[in-house]
Amino acid sequence: MSRIPRLSPDQIPEAARPFLQSGAQIMGFDMHDGLDMARNPQLLSAVSQMITSIYGPGRLEPALKRLIGHVASTAAGCYYCRQHTAYGSHQQGVEAKKISAAWAYNTSGLFTEAEQAALKVAHLGSLSPSEVTDADFEDLRRHFSEDECLEIVAVIAMFGFLNRWNAVMDTDIENVPADYAKTIGLEPR
Repeated sequence: MSRIPRLSPDQIPEAARPFLQSGAQIMGFDMHDGLDMARNPQLLSAVSQMITSIYGPGRLEPALKRLIGHVASTAAGCYYCRQHTAYGSHQQGVEAKKISAAWAYNTSGLFTEAEQAALKVAHLGSLSPSEVTDADFEDLRRHFSEDECLEIVAVIAMFGFLNRWNAVMDTDIENVPADYAKTIGLEPR
C-alpha cells in the first residue's frame, strides 16, 4: 500500500474521475499512482496531460518511448515504473527478450545503433546528477532529428517525476504489470 492511504471509491473527487478512467482504458486496470494522485485533482490533471502529451503521437515510435521509460526507471531504481514500462513496452509490441535485455542495451545485440544511443541517454540521463556527455548527445543526434531528441529527453524527464513519485510514495504494483514482469524474469525488488 502507498505511504498515504488511498481514498475509497466514493471519496474520489468528481474532477479526478475522468483522468482515472482514461488511464484505466489505456492500461487495462486502475493505476495505483493515479489513485494516489486523485486526492489532488489538479495534480492528477497536470500529470495526465504531461503523460498524454509525451506518450502521444510524435516522431518517435511508441515502442521506443516505452523502452526509454523502462531503462530510465531501471536506472532510477523505481520498481513500480520499471514493471509498468515493461508491461507498456509489451503492449506496444516489443518482444519479451528485448524488454528483458533493455538494461544490457549496449551488449545484447538486440538493439540497433539508434536504439542503443537513445537507451544510453535514458540510462545516463536518469542518474542524479545526469551523466550524459556532449559525445553521448552527439551520438544521439547522429540517429535522431532535433525534434526526436526533444521527445527522448521529454520521456526521460517525465519518468524523473514518475520515478520519484512512486519511489517516495512506495506505490504498490498492480497485478497486471506485476504478473507480466514475472513472466519475463523481472524481479519486483
